[in-house]
Amino acid sequence: MHKDSKIYIAGHRGMVGSAVWRVLEAKGYTHLIGKTSKDLDLRNQQSVINFIKSEKPDIIIDAAARVGGILANNDNPYPFLMENLQIQNNLIDAAHKVEIQKFIFLGSSCIYPKFAAQPLKEEYLLTDSLEPTNQWYAIAKIAGVKACEAIREQYGKDFVSLMPTNLYGPNDNFDLKSSHVLPAMLRKFHEAKGNSNSPVELWGSGTPMREFLHVDDLAQAVLFAVENVLPEYLYNVGTGTDITINVLAETIQNIVGHKGDIIWDSTKPDGTPRKLMDSSKLRSLGWEPKIALEKGIKDTYRWFLGNH
Repeated sequence: MHKDSKIYIAGHRGMVGSAVWRVLEAKGYTHLIGKTSKDLDLRNQQSVINFIKSEKPDIIIDAAARVGGILANNDNPYPFLMENLQIQNNLIDAAHKVEIQKFIFLGSSCIYPKFAAQPLKEEYLLTDSLEPTNQWYAIAKIAGVKACEAIREQYGKDFVSLMPTNLYGPNDNFDLKSSHVLPAMLRKFHEAKGNSNSPVELWGSGTPMREFLHVDDLAQAVLFAVENVLPEYLYNVGTGTDITINVLAETIQNIVGHKGDIIWDSTKPDGTPRKLMDSSKLRSLGWEPKIALEKGIKDTYRWFLGNH
């Protein structure tokens, strides 16, 4: 790819899309395209194909999705399934019809079965049932992975899927009703600290294990996929290490400086017991995560303080 290659980043205002934009810009790419949801409704098939036809980007990076934590997924199954299918299918199909040769599809580790062996390998896809609380989002993302694989096999185009583990970082969603676990904890501990160090109530038992990747490390993986032709259709993107939700809570509590109690509500769901990804395929090609979890959380908390 040339530095003046035209690159369209779908979802460029979100946490992932904005990180990809920052990394590409810092690397010297000068022709980045982004459209807000007001300017382009990615759920509208005709609007998407008209836009791709008129712009004819060299690369499309699909970082657009309806996302959320356990509560949001559980309470909104239909939009999490349908809107994500609409967004990705419109982008993938338009890219194929307009003869875009390179497409990078971003998904999530929730595509893998709930009780798959650990760490999760790419070949475990579709070998067992999904986690019920986020199956709607997962099924949509699996369809996107398979659509890109089908185009790759039938037409030989460079369509590749990157599946990151749990992400966090600048521009994350800190809304307590729809956010993921790490930003939700940051906000809860911050607000409790300001409320005379009142107790913080957290969902579940604290025993599930989770892996966390700073969004800038994912953006570096996207840059790697932009600049290289990857030999396979699907790659995991993670750190290779995980911690319990309990340890995560204590780490965030220390960073925020909250001095109160943590109360675990065991009537609430834990989700998947463990979700550690095997990212050795991508790492063997040359990508490596760089940002340690504690440093990443400190940076994210600083961003939160400056923007909320």
